[in-house]
Amino acid sequence: MPRFSVIVPVYQVQAYLHECLESVLTQSYPDLELIAVDDCSPDACGAIIDEFAARDPRVHAVHLAENQGLGAARNTGIAQATGDYLIFLDSDDSLTPGALHAIADRLKETGDPDVLVYDYARAYWTGETVRNQAAARLTEEGPAPFRLSDRPGLLRMLMVAWNKAYRRDFVEEEGFAFPSGYYEDTPWTYPILMTAESIATLDRVCVHYRQRRRGGILGTVSPRHFDVFEQYDRVFAYVDHHPELAGWRPLLFRRMVDHLLVVFARRDRLPRRSRTAFLRTARTYYRRYRTPGIPVPVRARLHCTLIRLGLHRTYRVLRLTAALLRRTAKAADRLLKSLRSAALRLHYRVQRWLPVRSDRAVFGAHGVRGQGCAPGALEQAFRTHAPHIRTAWIADAGQRDPVRSGTRRLRPGTAAYWTALARSKYLVHNAGLDRRLVKRRGQVVVQTQQGTPLKHMGLDLCERPAAGGDMDVDDVLDDVDKWDYVVSANRHSTLTWERVYPGEYTTLEYGSPRNDVFQQATSADVTRIRERLGVPEGAVVILYAPTHRDYRRTQRAALDLHRVLRRLGPRYVILARAHHRHGGPLVDTPSGRVIDVSDHPSVESLCLASDALVTDYSSIMFDYANLDRPIVIHADDWEAYEAARGTYFDLRSFPPGAVSRGEDELIDIFATGHWRGSRSAQLRAAFRERFCPHDDGRAAERVVRRVVLGETGSPPVVPLGRRHPVPSPAASLTTVPSSRRP
Repeated sequence: MPRFSVIVPVYQVQAYLHECLESVLTQSYPDLELIAVDDCSPDACGAIIDEFAARDPRVHAVHLAENQGLGAARNTGIAQATGDYLIFLDSDDSLTPGALHAIADRLKETGDPDVLVYDYARAYWTGETVRNQAAARLTEEGPAPFRLSDRPGLLRMLMVAWNKAYRRDFVEEEGFAFPSGYYEDTPWTYPILMTAESIATLDRVCVHYRQRRRGGILGTVSPRHFDVFEQYDRVFAYVDHHPELAGWRPLLFRRMVDHLLVVFARRDRLPRRSRTAFLRTARTYYRRYRTPGIPVPVRARLHCTLIRLGLHRTYRVLRLTAALLRRTAKAADRLLKSLRSAALRLHYRVQRWLPVRSDRAVFGAHGVRGQGCAPGALEQAFRTHAPHIRTAWIADAGQRDPVRSGTRRLRPGTAAYWTALARSKYLVHNAGLDRRLVKRRGQVVVQTQQGTPLKHMGLDLCERPAAGGDMDVDDVLDDVDKWDYVVSANRHSTLTWERVYPGEYTTLEYGSPRNDVFQQATSADVTRIRERLGVPEGAVVILYAPTHRDYRRTQRAALDLHRVLRRLGPRYVILARAHHRHGGPLVDTPSGRVIDVSDHPSVESLCLASDALVTDYSSIMFDYANLDRPIVIHADDWEAYEAARGTYFDLRSFPPGAVSRGEDELIDIFATGHWRGSRSAQLRAAFRERFCPHDDGRAAERVVRRVVLGETGSPPVVPLGRRHPVPSPAASLTTVPSSRRP
């Protein structure tokens, strides 16, 4: 008897079915059966199901002789199921990695409740993924399991069958089944939640709910949307047959009114000529199921009035009025923005006629969440070695982290911002400056770049359209022509920058300023950072920091971090850091041992807090090597990445440490101790010698002395053998216990 019976009804989804079934069969929790019910689909779905069944004995292919609809197909799956719990998955949706393991763990924690409710995210056809807005209702705080009366807010969530796990014995004992017609989830979900003696929640995204561009059932104009009325008849009939549930009628009534109005308001559901009839029917249902004497909440009164009176024309007038107000507001906003933009352009022109201030410097950084990267280190060095210069930091509206005391904060698009760009002598950035910037005589532009390049950059992207995207070569070269200095960490970087960004600037091969902190930090600093992150004392901390994939529409973690930790044992902790282009956290459900640090303002602090780095092709490896701590390269898609983006050398032939090509291999590298063995140390030493020759903690000072103070002789570089970066807390450990459970 498997733990889970995953039931997938299938009809006309051949383009999405492979992804759906693979998302189930590749789960890290294998104790399941997959029941795929072909609802007499006219496309290739039946053949696809048979292919999966032939290669995996956990797949049971069921073919219906005629099309019966989603509800009947699910009922067929229930009849075939043998698992402890039923899980429904629509055939164009998918389970997230590790979902079943998380569900199994939560069921065990809560004593096998009748129903477990978990979260989902909408996966749009554009590649964007947005988590359910009502996720706060799934908090795991408080007693568990519970009854619906303890947390009635669950009834305000989307009433679907596929965001829950149901104890099969409970479903069979109560005789629950899906009806026919549209909105079949409604008379299934409400009765189950109201009847269940024990309910639990899981605050984790377990399902990606696909939002198709076209073709979804509920997004099809059809008179079958009138089925919603019959489904609510079934809900209230269930309540009538169970008098102990009568107290739920007022809430069910309000949910029905909201639901009917949604169906009525959506242009992609009801045929135009049937809209009046729909509202007339809705008025009948309002009167039929309204509980006399129960007050209607203020927020629901407008909806209830529209339904109760059947005010079709009034509703149309209200919608048109609201649309007119929105358009008017947008037009007024555009006008105000145009006037403001014109005023700022005039202001900038005036400021360019005024003298350049030799005691002012402006700093900015792209792709960082605070005052960091090389410009952040240079700003600190300016204040230390050239204290007569007043500094300012460009921070956009999304950057909430405070700037250092004494540093002025500049918000792009403000008068102060344009004044600073027009009149400051020193302009320091790690990417392209504002393209509207006009460089003046006497201004000095310092370009720090964003680390040592492994992947193709600059003009080399012209040969990689998938990675180059909408890069405008003329804009890139116009920006290069403004540079006076380019800071380089090593000879490899120097040769690359001068070729892919050709210009008349001077290269300062002084080391990377953002790495200075690695030579200056102390053990007390490391301890303090780990405490702030919530890292348990004695833990072995792995920093996982993958880079962006240009060849993927959606960015996802290549590793199931929860599974990795389960295999390695309780001593390990993972700090998960998403690339700044990821657009969200790297893990849907952080835990005490998987800490999402994507929004942490300082990646340098995260490096100091860790004992080892796991990355793929990110430039963070070149910075981390300065700490002389273990690095593991997870290169599971090297060929695809190389084909899409291109690299300057084969990382697998010259790595900074051990290389894994799959998740199990990565786990073995840590479980066997190879991650910090002698071979890894040898590889790291050669890597440091090539890419870290100048990073001795004084790179920023050298830049300031040359650019600001005009000194030609820079401080001598401390050789690699005489550098002593702060050790990691795990450096003194001789053995690291691990658990290699399957």
